Amino acid sequence: MENTNLIRFLPAKKRPWNKGRLTGQKPPLQPKHVWAIRTRLQLANKIRDLALFNMAIDSKLRGCDVVSLRTEEIAPSGQCIDRAIIRQRKTGGPVRFEITEQTRQSVQAYLRARKHQQSSYLFPSRDNTDAHLSTRQYARLVSSWIASIGLDATLFGTHSLRRTKATLIYRRTGNIRAVQLLLGHTKIESTVRYLGVEVDDALALSEQIDV
Repeated sequence: MENTNLIRFLPAKKRPWNKGRLTGQKPPLQPKHVWAIRTRLQLANKIRDLALFNMAIDSKLRGCDVVSLRTEEIAPSGQCIDRAIIRQRKTGGPVRFEITEQTRQSVQAYLRARKHQQSSYLFPSRDNTDAHLSTRQYARLVSSWIASIGLDATLFGTHSLRRTKATLIYRRTGNIRAVQLLLGHTKIESTVRYLGVEVDDALALSEQIDV
Protein backbone atom coordinates (compact mmCIF):
# COMPACT_ATOMS: atom_id res chain seq x y z
CA MET A 1 0.00 0.00 0.00
CA GLU A 2 2.82 2.38 0.90
CA ASN A 3 4.56 1.70 -2.41
CA THR A 4 1.33 2.40 -4.28
CA ASN A 5 0.96 5.78 -2.55
CA LEU A 6 4.54 6.70 -3.34
CA ILE A 7 4.03 5.96 -7.03
CA ARG A 8 0.76 7.88 -7.06
CA PHE A 9 2.35 11.10 -5.76
CA LEU A 10 5.57 11.05 -7.74
CA PRO A 11 5.80 14.23 -9.85
CA ALA A 12 4.99 13.84 -13.52
CA LYS A 13 7.97 13.61 -15.82
CA LYS A 14 8.77 17.04 -17.20
CA ARG A 15 8.48 17.33 -20.97
CA PRO A 16 11.82 18.42 -22.50
CA TRP A 17 11.58 22.00 -23.74
CA ASN A 18 13.03 21.05 -27.12
CA LYS A 19 10.94 17.94 -27.79
CA GLY A 20 9.68 18.06 -31.34
CA ARG A 21 11.74 21.16 -32.12
CA LEU A 22 14.73 21.56 -34.39
CA THR A 23 17.70 22.82 -32.39
CA GLY A 24 21.27 23.77 -33.19
CA GLN A 25 22.74 26.54 -35.28
CA LYS A 26 20.28 28.37 -37.48
CA PRO A 27 21.53 28.93 -41.04
CA PRO A 28 22.11 32.42 -42.41
CA LEU A 29 19.79 33.91 -44.99
CA GLN A 30 20.86 34.01 -48.60
CA PRO A 31 20.98 37.39 -50.39
CA LYS A 32 17.88 36.47 -52.40
CA HIS A 33 16.02 35.83 -49.13
CA VAL A 34 17.10 39.20 -47.73
CA TRP A 35 15.83 41.05 -50.79
CA ALA A 36 12.60 39.04 -50.87
CA ILE A 37 11.85 39.96 -47.24
CA ARG A 38 12.69 43.62 -47.86
CA THR A 39 10.33 43.69 -50.84
CA ARG A 40 7.52 42.09 -48.81
CA LEU A 41 7.90 44.59 -46.00
CA GLN A 42 8.03 47.53 -48.39
CA LEU A 43 4.90 46.39 -50.24
CA ALA A 44 3.09 45.89 -46.93
CA ASN A 45 4.23 49.37 -45.79
CA LYS A 46 5.65 47.88 -42.59
CA ILE A 47 7.98 50.77 -41.87
CA ARG A 48 9.10 49.67 -38.41
CA ASP A 49 9.66 46.06 -39.46
CA LEU A 50 11.74 47.12 -42.45
CA ALA A 51 13.94 49.35 -40.27
CA LEU A 52 14.30 46.55 -37.70
CA PHE A 53 15.15 43.93 -40.33
CA ASN A 54 17.71 46.14 -42.08
CA MET A 55 19.31 47.12 -38.77
CA ALA A 56 19.56 43.48 -37.68
CA ILE A 57 21.28 42.50 -40.95
CA ASP A 58 23.74 45.43 -40.90
CA SER A 59 24.58 45.38 -37.20
CA LYS A 60 25.16 41.61 -36.91
CA LEU A 61 24.05 41.95 -33.27
CA ARG A 62 22.46 39.36 -31.03
CA GLY A 63 18.71 39.71 -30.69
CA CYS A 64 18.96 41.11 -27.15
CA ASP A 65 21.23 43.90 -28.42
CA VAL A 66 19.13 44.68 -31.50
CA VAL A 67 15.93 45.25 -29.51
CA SER A 68 17.68 47.33 -26.84
CA LEU A 69 19.31 49.79 -29.24
CA ARG A 70 18.76 53.37 -28.13
CA THR A 71 17.79 56.13 -30.51
CA GLU A 72 20.75 58.27 -29.41
CA GLU A 73 23.13 55.45 -30.39
CA ILE A 74 21.81 55.32 -33.96
CA ALA A 75 20.42 58.81 -34.60
CA PRO A 76 21.95 61.08 -31.91
CA SER A 77 20.79 64.33 -33.53
CA GLY A 78 17.76 63.00 -35.33
CA GLN A 79 19.85 61.84 -38.29
CA CYS A 80 20.94 58.23 -38.65
CA ILE A 81 24.75 57.90 -38.54
CA ASP A 82 26.78 55.61 -40.81
CA ARG A 83 28.72 53.86 -38.02
CA ALA A 84 27.69 53.06 -34.48
CA ILE A 85 29.20 51.49 -31.38
CA ILE A 86 27.36 49.71 -28.59
CA ARG A 87 28.28 47.64 -25.55
CA GLN A 88 27.16 44.03 -25.84
CA ARG A 89 24.97 42.68 -23.08
CA LYS A 90 26.45 39.17 -23.19
CA THR A 91 30.15 40.03 -23.09
CA GLY A 92 30.14 43.62 -21.87
CA GLY A 93 32.57 44.46 -24.63
CA PRO A 94 32.06 47.17 -27.25
CA VAL A 95 31.34 46.36 -30.88
CA ARG A 96 31.17 48.67 -33.87
CA PHE A 97 29.06 48.22 -36.98
CA GLU A 98 28.25 49.98 -40.21
CA ILE A 99 24.81 51.30 -41.15
CA THR A 100 24.38 51.20 -44.91
CA GLU A 101 22.53 53.80 -46.95
CA GLN A 102 19.38 51.74 -47.39
CA THR A 103 19.27 50.99 -43.67
CA ARG A 104 19.74 54.66 -42.84
CA GLN A 105 16.87 55.55 -45.18
CA SER A 106 14.55 52.96 -43.63
CA VAL A 107 15.44 54.09 -40.10
CA GLN A 108 14.86 57.75 -41.00
CA ALA A 109 11.46 56.89 -42.49
CA TYR A 110 10.60 54.95 -39.35
CA LEU A 111 11.67 57.80 -37.05
CA ARG A 112 9.53 60.25 -39.02
CA ALA A 113 6.55 57.89 -38.76
CA ARG A 114 6.89 57.60 -34.97
CA LYS A 115 7.77 61.25 -34.28
CA HIS A 116 4.89 61.62 -31.81
CA GLN A 117 5.97 58.54 -29.86
CA GLN A 118 8.51 59.50 -27.23
CA SER A 119 10.94 56.75 -26.26
CA SER A 120 14.65 56.44 -25.63
CA TYR A 121 14.61 53.07 -27.41
CA LEU A 122 14.88 52.82 -31.16
CA PHE A 123 12.37 49.96 -31.19
CA PRO A 124 10.10 50.50 -28.19
CA SER A 125 7.37 48.15 -27.05
CA ARG A 126 3.99 49.13 -28.44
CA ASP A 127 2.43 48.48 -25.04
CA ASN A 128 4.97 50.45 -23.01
CA THR A 129 7.21 53.08 -24.61
CA ASP A 130 9.47 53.02 -21.54
CA ALA A 131 10.44 49.46 -22.48
CA HIS A 132 12.00 48.09 -25.63
CA LEU A 133 10.59 45.46 -27.96
CA SER A 134 10.95 42.08 -26.26
CA THR A 135 13.25 39.40 -27.64
CA ARG A 136 10.26 37.06 -27.80
CA GLN A 137 8.30 39.49 -29.95
CA TYR A 138 11.38 40.04 -32.10
CA ALA A 139 11.64 36.28 -32.62
CA ARG A 140 7.96 36.16 -33.63
CA LEU A 141 8.54 38.94 -36.16
CA VAL A 142 11.53 37.12 -37.63
CA SER A 143 9.45 33.96 -37.99
CA SER A 144 6.69 35.88 -39.76
CA TRP A 145 9.20 37.49 -42.16
CA ILE A 146 10.72 34.10 -42.97
CA ALA A 147 7.32 32.48 -43.52
CA SER A 148 6.16 35.36 -45.73
CA ILE A 149 8.64 34.35 -48.45
CA GLY A 150 7.75 30.67 -48.31
CA LEU A 151 10.60 29.37 -46.14
CA ASP A 152 10.16 27.03 -43.17
CA ALA A 153 10.30 29.40 -40.19
CA THR A 154 11.34 26.58 -37.84
CA LEU A 155 14.65 26.28 -39.69
CA PHE A 156 15.63 29.91 -39.09
CA GLY A 157 15.77 32.31 -36.16
CA THR A 158 17.08 35.66 -34.96
CA HIS A 159 20.64 34.29 -35.17
CA SER A 160 20.08 33.73 -38.88
CA LEU A 161 19.98 37.51 -39.29
CA ARG A 162 23.09 37.93 -37.13
CA ARG A 163 24.98 35.36 -39.21
CA THR A 164 23.84 36.53 -42.67
CA LYS A 165 26.27 39.35 -43.40
CA ALA A 166 29.08 37.81 -41.34
CA THR A 167 28.90 34.62 -43.40
CA LEU A 168 28.91 36.54 -46.68
CA ILE A 169 31.94 38.56 -45.59
CA TYR A 170 33.83 35.40 -44.68
CA ARG A 171 32.94 33.61 -47.92
CA ARG A 172 34.02 36.58 -50.04
CA THR A 173 37.21 37.46 -48.16
CA GLY A 174 38.23 34.47 -46.04
CA ASN A 175 39.14 37.00 -43.31
CA ILE A 176 38.06 35.35 -40.08
CA ARG A 177 39.74 38.02 -37.93
CA ALA A 178 37.61 40.74 -39.54
CA VAL A 179 34.45 38.72 -38.92
CA GLN A 180 35.53 38.14 -35.32
CA LEU A 181 35.74 41.89 -34.76
CA LEU A 182 32.41 42.54 -36.46
CA LEU A 183 30.63 39.91 -34.35
CA GLY A 184 32.31 41.08 -31.14
CA HIS A 185 33.69 37.65 -30.30
CA THR A 186 36.47 37.62 -27.71
CA LYS A 187 38.03 34.43 -29.11
CA ILE A 188 38.61 33.60 -32.75
CA GLU A 189 37.72 29.98 -31.98
CA SER A 190 34.18 31.16 -31.28
CA THR A 191 34.04 32.77 -34.72
CA VAL A 192 35.31 29.59 -36.38
CA ARG A 193 32.59 27.54 -34.70
CA TYR A 194 29.97 30.21 -35.37
CA LEU A 195 30.69 30.29 -39.09
CA GLY A 196 30.94 26.53 -39.26
CA VAL A 197 34.36 26.74 -40.89
CA GLU A 198 35.47 23.31 -42.03
CA VAL A 199 38.76 21.93 -43.38
CA ASP A 200 37.27 21.95 -46.88
CA ASP A 201 36.67 25.70 -46.56
CA ALA A 202 40.28 26.27 -45.56
CA LEU A 203 41.54 24.11 -48.44
CA ALA A 204 39.30 25.95 -50.93
CA LEU A 205 40.83 29.26 -49.81
CA SER A 206 44.33 27.80 -49.98
CA GLU A 207 43.77 26.53 -53.52
CA GLN A 208 43.09 30.08 -54.67
CA ILE A 209 46.63 31.14 -53.71
CA ASP A 210 49.54 30.45 -56.05
CA VAL A 211 53.07 30.92 -54.74
